[in-house]
Amino acid sequence: MSPFVKSRSTEQVLSQIQQRGIDQQVRVKLLTNLRPESALNGSMDLEALVELSRCLPKFELTHLPSLHAKVYVADESMAVVTSANLTEPGITGNLEYGVAFTEEKMVREIRRDFENYSLLGAKILPSDIESLAHETAELKQAFKEAERSIRAQARRAFKEKLDAAHVQLLKHRAKGTTTHAILSDTILFLLSKVPLRTTELHPMIQQLQPDICDDSIDRVIDGVHFGKRWKHYVRNAQQFLKRTGRVYYDGDRWHLVAKG
Repeated sequence: MSPFVKSRSTEQVLSQIQQRGIDQQVRVKLLTNLRPESALNGSMDLEALVELSRCLPKFELTHLPSLHAKVYVADESMAVVTSANLTEPGITGNLEYGVAFTEEKMVREIRRDFENYSLLGAKILPSDIESLAHETAELKQAFKEAERSIRAQARRAFKEKLDAAHVQLLKHRAKGTTTHAILSDTILFLLSKVPLRTTELHPMIQQLQPDICDDSIDRVIDGVHFGKRWKHYVRNAQQFLKRTGRVYYDGDRWHLVAKG
């Protein structure tokens, strides 16, 4: 789990896996934030993700827009919670800080949180990774042209490419799901930690799902609503979860119904 990923670090990971001869069997799951801006400023190498998908048949990629956590989990034997991204400065250069856990119960809890975070994001297929890398390469070229010139035409071309890249990511978010499902999963995730008032839920949901809860736009892509009416859809999701017995309201706060 890392919002920034660079080729030098993924090459080290891939090399270790291949040296052990487990590249065809090992499951590698990466949760990251595929913001176009990260690829533009050099903090994200989409080519690294393409290479991982090509070399590891069981590689899984999930995009979560609000991700900032850096967590590394190996089965149920170890988990590292750290400030270090999966980049060369993060792994070997910067002064970072982290804690390694080997106690099985704690590792399982961290892994469970990792998997729950993944459910809030959008799975990206290998073919889509290559498509995003291609789109970003064009975006980088447009960005360079915009940097070299202050002409309005160049600026418009850059903005159009940037908007197109954001729409591409929104389409991945919309694939195979609905606004209702995304918000319901997010509400359940938040209430699994602590009971919350609706006024407390709103900012947390917006923080976790900033593209769905964007107050500046009103857009529907493949049936998924992005934008201004998000609080209305949150209310619908709350009432649905209440009717189906998964949450309850005590007059002040929303609670998760305990299983069993």
